[in-house]
Amino acid sequence: MRPTGRHRTPLPGAAALQRSAALHGPELHAAARHLGRRRFLTLTAAAAALAFATHTPARGAAAARRLDPARISEDPFTLGVASGDPLPDSVVLWTRIAPAPYEPGGGLAGQSVAVEWEVAQDERFGLVVRSGTALALPEYHHTLHVDVTGLDAGRPYYYRFRTGAWTSETGRTRTAPALGAAPGALAFAAVSCQAYHDGYFTAHRHLAQEDVDVVFHLGDYLYEYPVDSAGGARAYRDRVLPAVFDRETVTLEDYRLRYALYKSDPDLRAAHAAHPFVVAWDDHETENNYAGAVDEHGGPPAGFLLRRAAAYRAYWEHQPLRASRAPVGPDMPLYRRLHWGSLAQFDVLDTRQYRSDQAYGDVQHVPGPESDDPARTMTGAAQEKWLLDGWRASDAVWNVMPQQVCFSQRRLSADARAKMSMDAWDGYRASRDRVLTGARAAGVDNLLVLTGDVHVGHAFDIKADFDDPASETVGTEIVATSVASGKDGTERPANWQTYLTANPHLRFYDGRRGYVRVRLTPEAARADFRTLAAVTTPGSPVSTAASFVTEAGNPGLTPV
Repeated sequence: MRPTGRHRTPLPGAAALQRSAALHGPELHAAARHLGRRRFLTLTAAAAALAFATHTPARGAAAARRLDPARISEDPFTLGVASGDPLPDSVVLWTRIAPAPYEPGGGLAGQSVAVEWEVAQDERFGLVVRSGTALALPEYHHTLHVDVTGLDAGRPYYYRFRTGAWTSETGRTRTAPALGAAPGALAFAAVSCQAYHDGYFTAHRHLAQEDVDVVFHLGDYLYEYPVDSAGGARAYRDRVLPAVFDRETVTLEDYRLRYALYKSDPDLRAAHAAHPFVVAWDDHETENNYAGAVDEHGGPPAGFLLRRAAAYRAYWEHQPLRASRAPVGPDMPLYRRLHWGSLAQFDVLDTRQYRSDQAYGDVQHVPGPESDDPARTMTGAAQEKWLLDGWRASDAVWNVMPQQVCFSQRRLSADARAKMSMDAWDGYRASRDRVLTGARAAGVDNLLVLTGDVHVGHAFDIKADFDDPASETVGTEIVATSVASGKDGTERPANWQTYLTANPHLRFYDGRRGYVRVRLTPEAARADFRTLAAVTTPGSPVSTAASFVTEAGNPGLTPV
């Protein structure tokens, strides 16, 4: 949580902008000098002027600095492979070339590298169906985003990369069913919140063994906080992490290095290689509890947008996202819609980039005029319209909304005037009401909300009126606990009984680490809460803490 008394700060003058830009590299420093010769007009103009000046390589520059792959003497596939955003005829493949991942530039001295890729129907690559060569460019930190098209719908594929004498590990991915298809089932998992310094990613190791079609990562893929030489709670004795990680991420280089640390984790690599991921950020990929252009401490917005631009750039570089999702300065089009035939429509939200600043200084507070102001928004007007329009056009059995922060009302005490989190949808109740009203108006009968953020597992009945337990149940919310954040946790935290008493629509609460596995059919949705005993030591077994079913056309959770 950010401190009390936060307030908006007036926009800085050119000198302050230059100091902030200098932290982020020569391109931004030059942009700040240019701005100093102009009148400072608007926040948008400042953000545009100070955004990364070069998003695509200069024509011919990459070829002039090309490295002969035969000269790469160390394994360059240190960060594994990944795939994502499956469509009926295509999927995105990702890797990064980094023989020295913990060094700036990954050990490639600013040179581009040619990388071959292959997609096959079998794990032995006896039947290769697509192949090609892509350039890993220093401007994109030697990351590749290969959008492989022309694939068959609704089937698994295997893929790999090659450069020089080196071949990556083999990844397994799959395409979505054809838009007109009526699949009998879909299995997916939801994960969130993987603070490296709080423990091992054992949950990802188990997830790699699950029989699921796709994984939804609901945010906090990394944390901006320092990681000491022993890896925090991991308490390494067999290695010493470089000092570059023992500081908060602020610059583009900071964020890029932090992704290298996280993606070098073997358990996370295993999960990415086993399943396609659909990713969405929350706050820690940039900074704790930021809201739009407002940082945690209410500092100069233009300065924070420089940091946001760095964070968004590094995020896109290191995730299996299409080129069309690449950021432009501090803006990145992350919300998007995916389909699984007629069985499910997934509307993946971004609840950070466009939201209003948190009410009441972002401290726990009783809802009031500030938090209930109808002008306040969690999604921004454009994204809200996109969501509601998509529901009106949907013919899917299940409409699933993967997003970041707790959607259902969550009273934090049993008092008559209970406080709530102003960072969650409870701090944006008019925005939530518009979403639920829009779902009902669109005839959405089977609404399933997927959530992360709170480092616990929750199952909620979404009520038409959260203050009336007898009101209509209009949907289901499944909250995935954290992969590591919060360290080991406990099955029943100290506030366990309080939360269940104060929130009758809360049907399940478990404070351990893990993930959620969900199976959709035309008849029902089943959610299995998979939990670990510990993450501060590696190798903990996984078990199912509880399972719930929601019948299609009959919202409400039933334990099984």
